[in-house]
Amino acid sequence: MVDERVVLDKAQGVAADRGGVASRALLADVGVHRHHIRQEVLRGRWALHGRHTVAVHTRVLTQEELFWRAVWEVSASAAVLDGVSALIAAGLRGFDEEAVHVSVVHNRRSAKAPGVRVHHLPRRCSDEVIGAGVPRVRPALAAVRAAHWAVSDRQAALILAMTVQQRLCSSAQLLAAVEVIRGRRRRALVKGVVLDVAGGAQSLGELDLAGMCRRHGLPEPDRQVIREDPTGRRYLDCRWRCGLVAEIDGAGHRWGLAVTDDNLRLNEVVVGGEQVLRFDTLGLRLREGQFMTQLRAGLHALGEPGVEAPSG
Repeated sequence: MVDERVVLDKAQGVAADRGGVASRALLADVGVHRHHIRQEVLRGRWALHGRHTVAVHTRVLTQEELFWRAVWEVSASAAVLDGVSALIAAGLRGFDEEAVHVSVVHNRRSAKAPGVRVHHLPRRCSDEVIGAGVPRVRPALAAVRAAHWAVSDRQAALILAMTVQQRLCSSAQLLAAVEVIRGRRRRALVKGVVLDVAGGAQSLGELDLAGMCRRHGLPEPDRQVIREDPTGRRYLDCRWRCGLVAEIDGAGHRWGLAVTDDNLRLNEVVVGGEQVLRFDTLGLRLREGQFMTQLRAGLHALGEPGVEAPSG
């Protein structure tokens, strides 16, 4: 007969690498079987969290333990953390999500589990899964999928921006991921936001603003207007005849000394008697109406011909 203490030590050893939980299959591999589990549960020392997940304690599960539970309960052989859950497992900070997101290739068997959202994929990308720790999708791919699965455009943009800002992946990796992950929702928005985050859409932002002006019945600005000031020649993104200037900030405006350079440039514009409104490319995609209302108010206040005051 196997000594009970030895059995418990083996169970603790298996669970210790996973925060304090183990699957029945892993426990069986080290000689901890159903009757051992049942005995410890009846004694009030262990707890069951589904058909496959055993906690060698009775406290509330930690996030890591919930991640392991989600993978085991859905499909230990096929399910992996994906979307925001994979990003949180990789170290994403400042984003909370109650549900645990896992993905499974559509032709693999899977089960439902409380608190878990299962996403069925047509296929997996090459080398997309990280096997160390809780099985999870690499951050760039997980971020793009999370953006497609997000509850709103704003949340989608936030996830993409945070992934790069917190250095879970590079801009280049995110750009590559958006080319291979084609979600069913918001394809254009996701690709546009990725370009913004990667710093490659500054000129696109200027063109977008002109198109938005047409949609909202506002005059189009002159673009890349040259101004001479004490520090040399400068270019203004957009300018209207009344003297209102609009600057469109891409991701590149937030790095290094770019903010300082921008502030010096725009201060010279204001000192020269012109008014400046600042836009960011993500904001133009997500809150077009609010920015256009502000632009209309600015143009009207400075007497741009044909521009009426905002209604309301």
